[in-house]
Amino acid sequence: MKRVREKVLKAGRRLAASLLARARGEKEPGSLTPRQETGRWGEHRAELLLRSKGYRILGRRVHLSPRDELDLVARKGDVLVFVEVKTRRTEDFGRPVEAVNRAKRQAMSRAAIRYLRRLRVKPPHFRFDVVEVVGTENDPQPVIRHLENVFTLGRQYRVTW
Repeated sequence: MKRVREKVLKAGRRLAASLLARARGEKEPGSLTPRQETGRWGEHRAELLLRSKGYRILGRRVHLSPRDELDLVARKGDVLVFVEVKTRRTEDFGRPVEAVNRAKRQAMSRAAIRYLRRLRVKPPHFRFDVVEVVGTENDPQPVIRHLENVFTLGRQYRVTW
């Protein structure tokens, strides 16, 4: 009985938040912005590319802490691959990989260490890849590039096993 009551209250709160947002002219909670939709589309295209290359996808949008997320985690052979997907509509302002700056590399390294610590069986090798997706959902052939081993684990992080 208690569980049913909790579910009803939770659903009521979601409905109230949705109605309030609609009354204010805001987007409903849980709906995606156009930028987020483009990012999700790019992640899907990246996943399809990696699968076609023989990678096994182990996780999508893996949240390891409130600030750390891995777009894709994949495996090919004995190599665990942490993948950052960068999607852009055009390359007018540079290549998508250029957005993987020092702060992003540190965040990915931190998330990868957290991911590795949770594994029972540690992989012998791991690396950080970037998949660039340039285009939109309406493009018949978007440009998709898989860049392997784009950076190494930050010096401040240690892997021992």
